Amino acid sequence: MTERVVIDNAHIATVDADDTELPRGHVVVAGNRIESVGAGPAPEGLEGVTRHVDAAGRLLTPGLVNTHHHFYQWLTRGMAQDSNLFDWLTTLYPVWARIDEEMTYAAALGSLAALATSGVSCAVDHHYVFPRGAGDLFAAEVRAAAELGVRFAPARGSMDLGASDGGLPPDSAVESTDAALAATAEAVDRWHDPSPGSMLRVAVAPCSPFSVSTDLLREAAVLARDKGVRLHTHGSETVEEEAFCRERFGLGPTDYLESTGWLGDDVWMAHCVHMDDSDIAKFAATGTGVAHCPSSNARLAAGIARVPDLLAAGVPVGLGVDGTASNEAGELGTELRNAVLVNRLGPHREKALTVRGALRLATMGGARVIGRDGELGSVEPGKLADLALWDLSGFRHSSIADPVAALVLGAAAPLTLLLVDGRPVVEDGRLRTADEDRLARLTRAEARRLARLAGLTG
Repeated sequence: MTERVVIDNAHIATVDADDTELPRGHVVVAGNRIESVGAGPAPEGLEGVTRHVDAAGRLLTPGLVNTHHHFYQWLTRGMAQDSNLFDWLTTLYPVWARIDEEMTYAAALGSLAALATSGVSCAVDHHYVFPRGAGDLFAAEVRAAAELGVRFAPARGSMDLGASDGGLPPDSAVESTDAALAATAEAVDRWHDPSPGSMLRVAVAPCSPFSVSTDLLREAAVLARDKGVRLHTHGSETVEEEAFCRERFGLGPTDYLESTGWLGDDVWMAHCVHMDDSDIAKFAATGTGVAHCPSSNARLAAGIARVPDLLAAGVPVGLGVDGTASNEAGELGTELRNAVLVNRLGPHREKALTVRGALRLATMGGARVIGRDGELGSVEPGKLADLALWDLSGFRHSSIADPVAALVLGAAAPLTLLLVDGRPVVEDGRLRTADEDRLARLTRAEARRLARLAGLTG
């Protein structure tokens, strides 16, 4: 008999095509799928009900989708606090060049825990630092995601342009072009699961135009399309990147990436802050997606992405935390608020992004960016049971009549329940799948070990 979970009395923001909201509705989960959604109480007499949740005072949304991250950075938070991107990278690359498998595992656990407890059910991670002899870093991340029960989209990154070739990372932190391509192919073959309802889908993800050769970009695009997986990289993040591309290639970042095969509906890029009308038109025409990271863009003084213009042009846009060395909070829930606030900066921009627009970015927008909008991103029958139930009954939210505004503009809302694939991962604000105190001890110890190895402490 199929096991069912019934959630009653919730305010449901479905984020479907019509932005349907049910002020007092129900959701029935059967196995790992949403069976029914409707107004009023759930039907009586359902068989196999193993759990019934009275969600009065709660807001039910789709689980959030994080479209860009660097988990390993959990161990280097709070460093280079007043630097722009290039100076920040120059400071931190020598530290990151010391990471190993156990550090990566601990950092992935910390990052995923922060994401899950902020409502994320599906997380992208872009891992591109693979020091020689460091162990199986990609497998360490996969192991951490499986333990916590979060749906995972690891992007196997790479860098082959070290300092001796004019890049920013030290030579010890980069791979050869051939080695990077071979390791990426192996990661896809070993881990990618294209089946319906998959918990693990791998993307191909050379790091950025200023840390990757043109050959690696071109060949990685061919590799990804040969294997039927998606492509991810950084693009148009800073004015320094724009200057680098024009000096080295004679093209802006978008035109350069286009010349290497990196525009298409199987591609998404992080940041996309410095884009002109022509760049936006090319993204729209090709279906290329964007991971908008408002807090990281502000932390590194990169600028404000033209999200309203991207959306108006039809570009797929999702939200991303980015690495926790440039967004120390590590939470996607708070990015909804920051997306609204950042995109309204400037005169007469009060309608640049609405609270429901921000929720859509974090759910259906993210699902579309990673190519899973047929299964994720909205509360609709037949979709995977990735659901977030937010507690708005406390004093921090109780005087905001609009539940979606309470979630987006109010204080960070605690989670009553996070279901991923129909299984509880967070309950009453705490992880169900890991000991949070153990995670704190483990990540603190590995951060200190990394600092010692990098010569930051005695």
